[in-house]
Amino acid sequence: MSNTWKIVYTRQAESDLRGVYEYIAFSLIEPDIAKKQVRRIMDMIAKLDQMPERFRLYDKEPWHGKGLRVVSVDNYLAFYLPLKAKRTVAVVRIMYGGRDIDEQLKQPPAT
Repeated sequence: MSNTWKIVYTRQAESDLRGVYEYIAFSLIEPDIAKKQVRRIMDMIAKLDQMPERFRLYDKEPWHGKGLRVVSVDNYLAFYLPLKAKRTVAVVRIMYGGRDIDEQLKQPPAT
């Protein structure tokens, strides 16, 4: 049996990642930096396929009790849930660390 976990992105996480790219590429007018930043975030998330529980639980409720974990990549945070029964890591949000994280986590998912 493989020790590798499957990585899945929620629609919200995909939207968040697009937002990171668009902000850096279009607002800051730095498309090359935007590509590199998104690549660094995706590369770190890809590493969650091995021992995804090695990163800390998010310390606030109700997320802590649900098992939400967080990994930082530069100034960004990727929030994810290790789903043990399915050996799957569900990436639920990706956001800039300087924002009001609790407020962002309360927002309804993007459609």
